[in-house]
Amino acid sequence: MSDSISQLRNAAIKAALRSSQLFAGLGPEEVEAVAELVSICSLARGEYLFHEGAPSTGFYLVQKGAINVHRVNAAGREQVIHVFRAGETFAEATLATESGYPADARALEASQVLLIQKAGFIALLKSRPEIALRILAVMSAHLRVLVGQIDDLMLKDVETRLANWLLKRCPTSLGTDPVEIALKGTKRALAAELGTVSETFSRTLAKLRVQGLVSVKGLVIVVHSPSRLAALLRRNLGE
Repeated sequence: MSDSISQLRNAAIKAALRSSQLFAGLGPEEVEAVAELVSICSLARGEYLFHEGAPSTGFYLVQKGAINVHRVNAAGREQVIHVFRAGETFAEATLATESGYPADARALEASQVLLIQKAGFIALLKSRPEIALRILAVMSAHLRVLVGQIDDLMLKDVETRLANWLLKRCPTSLGTDPVEIALKGTKRALAAELGTVSETFSRTLAKLRVQGLVSVKGLVIVVHSPSRLAALLRRNLGE
């Protein structure tokens, strides 16, 4: 029985690795080599995976759930860097430094992540340099996300940030037909991404609903007319 459980666990780990951009193109032997370096970490909602400055033991792949990576500024306000979900990796940059994790990471919901152990993975990179090139590509994608996040957070208020977030997920901002946007996580997680708290997010969403711009069906936000929402965004930006 224990062998069967071990085999199922190994198969689940390899499936999770293949689901990520970082490991998707690796052959069976390479995936097996990475799988041998993996530890599974289960987190309850609100539980911390690591804190800023803690020594790095490796980087992570989200198997299920959502991980909020954030920093706390001098005023004590939490600023979300990114919310990572199933199939996404994070903290790869710590492979190249001894300074520890650069931010805090907390589960927004019950989550399970895979820890790819640092020492073993660095040794693997030395023998498989093509994996190192993949890491550079993923880190470049993370950088683009962060730059976009900075641009979005510079918008003046939550209503403007939410309108901008919704429009980015519409096929076009010129359309008049309704667009359904399914949230990948909870409304609390989206509020964190927008740099606000659940209560403010709910009030802002209700305001858009009263204006007839959106409606909400569980975890689906319906944008009734992207062009009308775009007009609101332009007014808020003073354009």
